[in-house]
Amino acid sequence: MKKIILTLITIAPIFMVNAQANQNALLNDWTGPYGGVPAFTDYKLQDLKPALEFAIQERLTEISKIANNPKPATFTNTIVALEKAGKRYSQIYAVFGIYSANMNSPEFEPIETEMTPKFSELNNKYYQNAKLFSRIAKVYNDPATKKLTSEQQRLVWLYYSNFVREGAKADAKSKARIAQINKELAALFTKFSQNQLADEGNYYLELKTEADFDGLPDELKNAAIADAKDRKLNVMGCIANTRSSIEPFLTFSNRRDLREKAFQIFTSRGDNDNANNNNKTLVQILKLREEKAKLLGFKTFADWSLSNTMAQKPQKTLDLMMSVWTPAVEKVHADVADMQKMADAEGGNFKIAAWDYRYYSEKVRKAKYDLDQNDLKPYLQLEKLREGMFWVAGEIFHLGFRQVNNVPVFHPDVRVWEVYNKDTNKIVGVWYFDPYARKGKRSGAWMNATREQSRVNGDVITIVSNNCNFIKGKDGEPILISWDDASTLFHEFGHALHGLNSNVTYPSLSGTNTPRDYVEFPSQILERWLATPKVLNQFALHYKTGEPMPMALVERNGKAATFNEAFSTVETIASALVDMKLHLLENPDINPKQFEKETLDALKMPSEIVMRHRIPQFGHIFSDDAYAAGYYGYLWADAISADATEAFTETKDGLYDKEVAKRLNDYVFSIGNTIDPEIAYKKFRGRDVNTNALMRARGFEVQKK
Repeated sequence: MKKIILTLITIAPIFMVNAQANQNALLNDWTGPYGGVPAFTDYKLQDLKPALEFAIQERLTEISKIANNPKPATFTNTIVALEKAGKRYSQIYAVFGIYSANMNSPEFEPIETEMTPKFSELNNKYYQNAKLFSRIAKVYNDPATKKLTSEQQRLVWLYYSNFVREGAKADAKSKARIAQINKELAALFTKFSQNQLADEGNYYLELKTEADFDGLPDELKNAAIADAKDRKLNVMGCIANTRSSIEPFLTFSNRRDLREKAFQIFTSRGDNDNANNNNKTLVQILKLREEKAKLLGFKTFADWSLSNTMAQKPQKTLDLMMSVWTPAVEKVHADVADMQKMADAEGGNFKIAAWDYRYYSEKVRKAKYDLDQNDLKPYLQLEKLREGMFWVAGEIFHLGFRQVNNVPVFHPDVRVWEVYNKDTNKIVGVWYFDPYARKGKRSGAWMNATREQSRVNGDVITIVSNNCNFIKGKDGEPILISWDDASTLFHEFGHALHGLNSNVTYPSLSGTNTPRDYVEFPSQILERWLATPKVLNQFALHYKTGEPMPMALVERNGKAATFNEAFSTVETIASALVDMKLHLLENPDINPKQFEKETLDALKMPSEIVMRHRIPQFGHIFSDDAYAAGYYGYLWADAISADATEAFTETKDGLYDKEVAKRLNDYVFSIGNTIDPEIAYKKFRGRDVNTNALMRARGFEVQKK
């Protein structure tokens, strides 16, 4: 799952706790190297709730002080004051987020359930503080603001527009209801996420005999055996109910009956007949969102959600999605026909089903291109690919990485690197790597910014992490991953580089704090470097021989690059279209299962594919508001990414052209949200985005107008 954990807006305390006398380590300032780092080895779960409650009260005091400043509102005493604030609360909240995503447990869940509505209540008091908004509005409307730097003007605009968007101009009755809705939503988001995590942990596929392992690569077989031992199951193996385990099983298992079982447990997450069923919860979320949008003056939640994005209007996103949907579906039908021929030739008396798609897709790939994932996997060692990512970061952004052991970590699996500019040797950030799946860690892959880069209150370097769910093998053996997983690894590292390259003054404009439908652009373009010969020759090394991937294999992989693109496009856009249509409802009192079926039927969704995220397990849009009515952003950003890639490939040096790389850094990776993305992209590219590049990148025919 390619998702960034987004932190709440932070407002800081005006008084400090005596760190030496304090018994709750979470309340202490971060100390140590790099301007301070989280003291994970000192933290205790039982201290988290009181630390958060203390920090919330501190934050309210700070809000009050800024709001009630008797001096006339200025950029410095209002906007900058808010930017400088937030240190303790943001630090403790960041640790809370790590517990939630990386170390969830039965002991943590009650804390999360109790505290999440309190975060929402705090945000309500912030956005609905009339005196504070009055001061922000005065700065926004002050003619003197036009004399500020462009970055400062952007910051003023951001504060003002965020407050208006959250209801600062609403009447008192509406404000009270909005506050209640936000509080209720926060509790429902937590419930949805906990239900999904429970179904991922409680359901699994048992492998009882040697025949149940038929077709599985050694690393998947070994992982299944290890998982069964970890769960203390009296069976030979176990396939966990996570994407990183289920998808390889669906790809390689020769047991069609077991593929169907694996598919069913995975696609039924949040939709089982148990206490973790998410259908009622998500309908409540939809109803509350719709009510809130109307209170804020918008026709639908989708209209409200897109009001601060590049797209602005839902119809623009639908137009883009449908322009890609039609050729993708046509290609899927052609691909399925090839699969059906192969299944028929094998004597299979069945129609290709959703649990057959990945399996027969690999067989067709092998027949067409003499290539399957197992040809590539021996060359795709996790640690070598990590080194390859570092090398790309050095070539494109002049960044270097040094592993350090003097930084506390939240789990033994986590390792840490300091990141520095190779030209100046200046340290620019700290990168944590948490690569392995484990109980209590949510599935998927994501980047997290534990601290934003800024210069408003000293030179503060960023702390970022990449989090994955790769399956551990036997001790001492290298972790081999699929090509898709390698692409995901580079993708999430792109988010990290967006933070590590940030070079701005104000934390609210730093790193990945960009419009949602732009934030995936830096991560998606970084995926393009994986397939370059320079990376493959140096880092795609056979785990036994150390030999680089043979050129013939590189070429076959290149020819097959867009082979299964139609499948991934359809499953992703199906989710994005359903997301948008859910949030365009003016009366979302629906039966989710019926709505999903009717919407997909109307789109003529191929029966052999399901949504990448079915509605009851769609954490992107129901675990918070970050991607609600925004899942289209992956496609929107990839249209930008494809066009930006062609800026490189149009040169003789391709993706390693130094001039284009400098522009990419100067106008994309380093500027955060200090410039409107459309303006920034024009500075990089010299023109607007050409969406035909997306069609070319995915191997679809460019539509003639």
